[in-house]
Amino acid sequence: MISRIVSGGQTGADRGGLDAAIHCGLPHGGWCPQGRRAEDGVIPSVYDLMESSSTDYRTRTEANVVDSDATIIFTYGLLEDGSLLTAEFAEKHSKPWLHIDLNTTGRRHAVETIVEWLRTKCPSTCELNVAGQRGSKAPQIAQVVKAWLIDVISKANGKLFYPIGE
Repeated sequence: MISRIVSGGQTGADRGGLDAAIHCGLPHGGWCPQGRRAEDGVIPSVYDLMESSSTDYRTRTEANVVDSDATIIFTYGLLEDGSLLTAEFAEKHSKPWLHIDLNTTGRRHAVETIVEWLRTKCPSTCELNVAGQRGSKAPQIAQVVKAWLIDVISKANGKLFYPIGE
């Protein structure tokens, strides 16, 4: 069961994860850079995030990995930049992580894969860190991550959270 979604609040996959949590009524949070800095300006206050003591994205990325039980990283293609850094921090702190390449994985298969992975890595409850590409590198990723995670949360938590309204 997913008990909370954690994310850094950047545009793209991060906000898709937070939006899925809000849609499903799950608690959400995580660390963001000092000043609530993101590529589109200030992270909106609708996201219940704590500011780290640094404006450096690396600081909040590592804190979110450490403070969660497991991490899912969504990208179109290979891990690079902040997505790769997230995986490296998960390895450093011996935290389970899963990469979902949206170019090679369909929605149904991804949802089944994630739910099964969560059952093995977080057998009771899970604070799930959601990370991945930012909006400027993958303009549609926030909407995809939100929709797919609503499916994951519905299946993992045994409760349907539909329809997906905007």
